[in-house]
Amino acid sequence: MGEAQGAAATVGPRVRVDAWAWAVRLFPTRSAAGAACRAGHVRVNGDRAKPATPVGPGDEVRIRVAGRERLVEVRRTLVKRVGAAVAVECYVDNTPPEPPREEIALLPRRERGAGRPTKRDRREIERLRGY
Repeated sequence: MGEAQGAAATVGPRVRVDAWAWAVRLFPTRSAAGAACRAGHVRVNGDRAKPATPVGPGDEVRIRVAGRERLVEVRRTLVKRVGAAVAVECYVDNTPPEPPREEIALLPRRERGAGRPTKRDRREIERLRGY
């Protein structure tokens, strides 16, 4: 099994950032990784990365996924997707811990049976929620 896994985890000097991010399971699909690169959510060593930007061991990759920025350092490059246990060994996650979430402002509750909110009430509620 070691040989088969070694073949799947082909170690190369430099690979495309979209393929690497997908291979180490930072994105669920390769197309999602490419789309994130095109949208400017991926940076390699501080520079915006296109999907074909090469990465190699020692490079710092910043990825914004689901509203959170992850900072990872490339240890090994991969061409093919591998299991989670192997993928974790291919990068060092230097992401700072997420700050504690602020308490969500509790919205004032309407008395039961008070009826439908007026337009003014609705606008107030939307302003509080941040819409």
